[in-house]
Formats: sequence, C-alpha cells, structure tokens
Amino acid sequence: MAEDRIAIHVNDLVVGFGERVVIDHLCLDVREGEILGLVGASGGGKSVLLRTLVGLLPKRSGEISFPAFATDEAVGRGVLFQQGALFSALNARQNVQFPLREAAHLSPALLDEIANAKLEMVGLSVEDGDKFPAELSGGMTKRVALARALALDPALLFLDEPTSGLDPIAAGEFDALIRTLQQTLGFTVFMVTHDLNTLAAVCNRVAALADGMIAALGPLPAVLESDHPWVRAYFHGARAQMLHLGA
Repeated sequence: MAEDRIAIHVNDLVVGFGERVVIDHLCLDVREGEILGLVGASGGGKSVLLRTLVGLLPKRSGEISFPAFATDEAVGRGVLFQQGALFSALNARQNVQFPLREAAHLSPALLDEIANAKLEMVGLSVEDGDKFPAELSGGMTKRVALARALALDPALLFLDEPTSGLDPIAAGEFDALIRTLQQTLGFTVFMVTHDLNTLAAVCNRVAALADGMIAALGPLPAVLESDHPWVRAYFHGARAQMLHLGA
C-alpha cells in the first residue's frame, strides 16, 4: 500500500437535500491501494457520500480530489451498486459489456472476449454469461455486477453494501474475492458496508460516519477503542460481541 499517496481527498464536504444536511463538513483521505470500509447508521449518509464521490450527487461545498492521479478526469472509477443494479433486459455478458460499449468502439468479438475474461475473473463461467439477471442467484448477481464494475480496469472501486442479501457463506466468498482481486490488481477500494465480518476480514482501515462527519478512523482495533457513543454502540453491542469484535 502506498501510504504516502492519497487516492481520494475529501475536505470540508457538505451534501444535503433541501433543508436537510446529510454530510456536514466531512474530511477524509483514502490511501492508494487500500480497502477502506465505511460504516454508519441506516439513513446516515453512507450511500450519499459514495454517490457524491463518484459524481452522481452534487455537493454544496467542499473539495473532492484525487491526488494520486494526474487529473481528475483521468481517474477510472468502477461502481458496484446495492443489489447489483443489473439491466434486466440484458444477459450477464451484455451487462459487463455495457461500460465498454459506452467508452470505446470495439468489435463484437473483442467485446465478448473482454466480458468473458471479466466473468471468469470473478469466478463465473463463460456459460454464465448467457444467463439473464432473473436466472442468477444472489451471489452470481453480485459477481456479474463486480465484473461490470471492473470492465474498464478502474483505479478506484466503489462498493455499496456488496454482501447485503447474501448468506454468510456467499458473503465470505465474496469478501475473499474482493481481497484477492485487490491484492492482484492493486486498485483502491472505498466500501460502504454494515457487515462486521467484512470489516474484520477485508478492510485495511475503517471509517465510522456519524452525524454527517467521520467519528472514528483507523485500523479496526483502533476504531474499537473510540469513545464516540454511536461507534461504541455499533462495535460493542450484542451482535458485535457474538463476532468477538467487542472483546
């Protein structure tokens, strides 16, 4: 990990809807080559922050920059949305091809070759590419969505609740896949998650979002020592104790 290089720099960021402020003068640096996990209360602004970082929501004020890259325009971003957000009228292969069709003029044969390679990269077969979203299991849907997010070989990968809706075995396999791909390809991951197992197994650092700001930030053991009321309730509650995080 290039700890001296910052992939995403957020300074004094404010995002809101009408009179409601969701992100309130938030500051955060994401290091190049790390997996950063963002946790927070339901409706607390986690997905709002992610969508602002990828340019899907406007900010009211503040700065978002990508210091590790030559220009902001040159930063490749891949996004895996909650529940996969696959196009139901397209099969898995066509879903993976979608960003390729938007970004480059490639022959049908080359589109198929790249899409098949991405599907195999995430543990699916070429034959799985013929299946439509309605024919995919929850775990397969996540993998196709991940293949689509990786279609353009992004330097930054944004994951919004990647293991939500998966059983513990499938979630663990998906965590391992993310870790393996990140170590192999070296991209930076900004991950919104509520899964305590994911935080412990995958993330280099954890950021806790509370009251529109980062209440705690660091490796998981350091975050566990935070005195912030919400952070303590989240990491030292009964569910966390069951996972031995609160010990």
